[in-house]
Amino acid sequence: MRQGVLGFCSVEDCTDQTRCIISKDRRHCKCATGYYSDRCEKDAQIKILCGKNFISIRVLEDFFQYYNVPLESVHLPNRSCGVQREVMDGVTFFMSRTPKEKYLICGGKPLEKNITHISYSLSLLSEPQVKENIIRDPVIKMEYTCVYPYVRTVSLPFAIVPFSTEMVLRVDDLDATIEMMLYTDHTYTTAYSSAPTIELRGKVYVEVTVSEPADFFLLRLDECWATQSPQPNTTDGLHHVLLFNGCVNDDTVVFHNGTPGQSEHNGASPTIRYSFDMFRFLSEEQDLYLHCSVQLCERDDLESCTPNCNSISKREAVRAHPGQGLLSYGPIKIEIPHRPQSSILMTVVLPVAAVWIVVFFLLTIITVAKAGSRRLTRLEQR
Repeated sequence: MRQGVLGFCSVEDCTDQTRCIISKDRRHCKCATGYYSDRCEKDAQIKILCGKNFISIRVLEDFFQYYNVPLESVHLPNRSCGVQREVMDGVTFFMSRTPKEKYLICGGKPLEKNITHISYSLSLLSEPQVKENIIRDPVIKMEYTCVYPYVRTVSLPFAIVPFSTEMVLRVDDLDATIEMMLYTDHTYTTAYSSAPTIELRGKVYVEVTVSEPADFFLLRLDECWATQSPQPNTTDGLHHVLLFNGCVNDDTVVFHNGTPGQSEHNGASPTIRYSFDMFRFLSEEQDLYLHCSVQLCERDDLESCTPNCNSISKREAVRAHPGQGLLSYGPIKIEIPHRPQSSILMTVVLPVAAVWIVVFFLLTIITVAKAGSRRLTRLEQR
C-alpha cells in the first residue's frame, strides 16, 4: 500500500527514522506509511481486507481529523463510491468496502494478471478543503492492492470430496472460513474422503487451516478433545483432552515438524498440523468425535497468539476473543482386529472338547475298576 499526504511534519520533533522520512536537505519531513502527527508517533491502524467477493480498507478516524478531512470528502476515484464511519471495540474508523462487481465502476485500475495471480488496485482520496480561494490542509491519497491466486479449474470424471468440517467466523468486517480435515499419513497430501477407520495406536493426522482469506490471519488451537458423542459439550460418555490452552495435554501429540510435547507451531501460521495416537475409551468400543476450539489473530499479533507452554501457569483460563469458534469432526471409527474362525476353534472349542475327553477317560477307568473289584469278590466267595 502507498500513502501520500501533501503536507509536512515537524522536522525538529521527528526523531524516529522508521516513522519519519526526512528530505536530503533535512529541511522537511513526512510521516512513513501508516503514521501521522507532528512527531509521527501515532498509528493510523490501516487495514486492507481482501475478501472472497470484496476489497476493503479501514483507517482510524483520528488520522483524517488530524488533517482536517471530513467523512464526506473521502471517496474512491469515482466520487459516488464514498466511505462509512464504523465503530469497532469503541474505536471509530473510516471504512470503504468495494464489492468485486463494482471494482471498475468505483475507479479500480485495470486488472494485472500473470500465470499465478490477479491484482486489484484502488485509491482512497480526499477532496481539497477550499476556504475562500485558498487550500491549506493537505490532500490524502492511499493506494492499496489485493492479490489473489489465479485459480484454474480442472475437471475430473468423478468428484473427490474430502471428509471435512468447516465454519465461518466473522472478524470485524471480514468472513473467515476455517476447515478441519484428517489425512492418511504424515505427508498431509491425501485427506480422507469418508469417515476414517484407524487402528489402536495408529497415527491420527489432523489439519486445521484458514482456507479463506488465505494468509491474512494467524490460527491458534486453544483446546482439542475427543468424545464418544457428536456433541462437543455433552455430559454423556467420556472425553479426553489432547490440547489445553494451546499446549500439549496428551504425551502422544506431535505438531507437524515439531517434537513431542512442544507447541511452538501453534499460533504461528494460518495452518496447524498435529498428530496423536489412536485410542478408545474404557467403557466400550465406540466411534470418536474430535473437537477443537480455535482463535484467529491478526498477522501483527504473533506474540499474543502463540501459547506459552514453558511455564507452570500455562493452564490459566483463555480470555474471550471475538475471533473464537468451535470445529467438530467425526465419526472416527476404531479398527477392530479380525480374529479368524480357526483361532476361535483353537481357543474355545478344542479346550472344551479336551475336558470332556478327560472326564470320559476317568469315568471309563472308574467303571473298569469297579467291575474288576466285583469279579474278585465273587472268586473269593467260591
